Formats: sequence, C-alpha cells, structure tokens
Amino acid sequence: MQVLTSGTVKGSSLISEMENRGSMCRPSLDTAVRKIIQQVRTQGDSALFHYAMKWDGFKPGQRLLVSEAEMQSAWDLVSLSAPGFCKALRTAAVNIRKYCAWQKPKAWERELRPGVRVGQVIRPLESVGCYVPGGLYPLPSTLLMTVIPAQVAGVPNIAVASPKPALEVLAAASMLGVKTFYRLGGAQAIAAFAYGTETVSRVRKIVGPGNAYVTAAKRLVFRNGTCSIDMVAGPTEILIVSERGNPAFIAADLVAQAEHDSDARSIFLTSSAALAKNVLAEVRRQAKKNAIAELSLRKNGLIIIARSHRQAVDIANRIAAEHITIQREDVARISAAGSIFVGDYSAQSLGDYASGPNHVLPTDGSAHFRGGLSVSDFVKSISIQEVSLQGLRSLVPAVTLLAEAEGLRAHAASVRMRAETRAANA
Repeated sequence: MQVLTSGTVKGSSLISEMENRGSMCRPSLDTAVRKIIQQVRTQGDSALFHYAMKWDGFKPGQRLLVSEAEMQSAWDLVSLSAPGFCKALRTAAVNIRKYCAWQKPKAWERELRPGVRVGQVIRPLESVGCYVPGGLYPLPSTLLMTVIPAQVAGVPNIAVASPKPALEVLAAASMLGVKTFYRLGGAQAIAAFAYGTETVSRVRKIVGPGNAYVTAAKRLVFRNGTCSIDMVAGPTEILIVSERGNPAFIAADLVAQAEHDSDARSIFLTSSAALAKNVLAEVRRQAKKNAIAELSLRKNGLIIIARSHRQAVDIANRIAAEHITIQREDVARISAAGSIFVGDYSAQSLGDYASGPNHVLPTDGSAHFRGGLSVSDFVKSISIQEVSLQGLRSLVPAVTLLAEAEGLRAHAASVRMRAETRAANA
C-alpha cells in the first residue's frame, strides 16, 4: 500500500485523480462487445450456444434454460451436504427481504388545495433480468441481492442468468422460487436479456454486477435505448475514515474487500500517523498468502494522512466510494457513498451477505448521484391527479399565464374552456 500525505503534491494529485476517476470506456472492448451484441440480435440462440461453448464450458446437448427440477435437486443436495449453508441462506434472505419491505416506495394521495387531489401509484416493472457472475467464486449472495428486491417490488417475471452456475447458486434460486434461470454469461447474456432470442425472453431492465464485458454490454444496450439498467459498476471500492479505530479491524476490512478483485480499490483515511503505521503493518500481516488481496493492495491500496479529521471526511465525500466505514458522529457529514458502515463492529462483509442492505452498489464515483440497488429500481412511481371544477378554476390564472408566456395558446385554451363550463354540465 502507498502511504501519502494529503498536503503533498503527489497526495493532492492522487486525490483529484480518484475524485474524477469515472467509469473507464475502452474503445477496443466496446468494439468486441458490439460484435457480440449484434450476433445475438441477428443469430439468437445460435450465437448464445457458440459463445457458451467457447467461454463457459457449455457442452453440446446442454440446455440454456435450467429446469426447476434441476434447481430443486441442487437445493436437496446442498441441504444434505451443507445444512449450515442453507440455514445461512435463509437468514440472509429474511434480513434482505425485511429491509426491502421497509424501503419500498408507498402509494399516496393528498389534497394539494381545495379541488386538487394529487398523489402517486406504485407499479412494478413487467420483467427484469438478474445477472449473477460466475467467475472465481460462486455468488449466491448476488442472486439474493438482485432477486429479492424484485420480488418485494412485485415484478411478475424475474429471470436469472449465470455462466456455469454453481450448485450453491442454483440452490439459492430454488429457495427463492426462481422459475427462469439461464445457463448463460458475459456480454451475450446481457444482449439476450435486452433483445430476446428463441429461448431467452427480453426484459425491461437488467441488474447485477459483472466483469468488464458485462459492464460494457449493459452500458451499450442502455445507450441504444433498448432497456434500462441499474448502474455501470466497476471494481469494488472500500474507504475507511478513522482516528481511533482498531488497526486489526480496519485492516481486516481492507483485505476482505481487496480479495474481490486485483483491481479493487482499498483506501484508509486518517489524521493519525501512528494509526496509519499500525494499520499498514496489520494489512501486510493479514494479506499474507492471499494472492488476490496482496496484488490488489499493491496496485491500488492507499493510506492517506490528512491534516485533520474534518479534512479526511471532506476527502471521503470527494472520492464517493462504494463502501465507507465511519464513526457515528460523522454520519451526518457523509454526502456521497454507496453504503455506510458505522463503528468498529459493522464489518463491511456483513453488508456483502446478510445484514439486509444491498451489496450491488455504485462505483467509480457514481455514488455522487445514486445509491445502491433497491426496491425503487424495480418499480415505477406514477403521478396521479384529479381536479374538480372548483380546483380547475383556482389554477386557471397561473396555468394560462404560464402557457401564454411559452407561446402555447392551445394549452391555455384547454383549461379556460373548462373553467367557463357551467357547474351543472361539469
């Protein structure tokens, strides 16, 4: 890990670089992904089979669609071989579902003024595609984090795609009652969700993390106006701000997030040089023999020594990290973060699995303008208004003046003629 002081030229430059990092677009990658998307659009299942056999070990004769019987069989096998794992899945699912129920937007109607009633109705999306990565590790937790909020939102058609799905992922799908699961990954899975094929039904929105190809594909299909996406996510990020925390605890979270990916970013912000020194020693000790974490920390690990605690919090807001750990007294000052963890015992790994809030979070500075995946991503808040003749007449002066100022005379006429209608004919 690098250790820098905020007041130095190098420190200031690196902080500015982090603040403006953005999601990197690689033209060569986009070109390759466009080709995949186009082939899926024109060739359908044939292209999906081609890429699945090329990259995902797909065997001739295998089906893209995983049957419900296969998912149930996975649950039965895991229940026998790892009952503790199944209990853990249930615990996590209960907590996630409860949190989602609390955050679900509510319908409401109120009288704005006499005769003018307004409100909103909440409607679920018609369909969503949940992408579950199938890389170095099986990620049943991501299946929970994407499917459960969609279920709580009331989405009627929920599909999951995952390449080479592990037994644990299929078991989690069975536990949640998933009906549609595709043995499919990469940019081709995103294209199939966006455009549909003979086997894969198109969806209104695609959610879930993925590698660079998946991320590029999500960005491209969204840009084309084909379907919505949750966010364009990059490698995981952790930021901890502390003056008096436990060095072992701080280091443990830095190492834990670093092991996600060699490109993960791990940052510790403090005004205490002594604590910085102790955390660095703990990071080196705890990361030993964890090859991915060691590489990630060597490439992207950073300790910044700020002039004051206030400056450390200000820098944290500029960086807008995916995960941030702070003390309770700093919560009110954090304005940009994907998910906030408070105090020594709120290990960030809790949020990855079972504390309830979602682990699909904004990265690359996008926490400046959005939070993590939530039930709100799976619903539409549709405004509703009902106006009586009395209410209409009370608004006519404002509406006609505004409409005429914009040169939209028909707008003004549409309310004026109603206002002039006799109440008996209203």
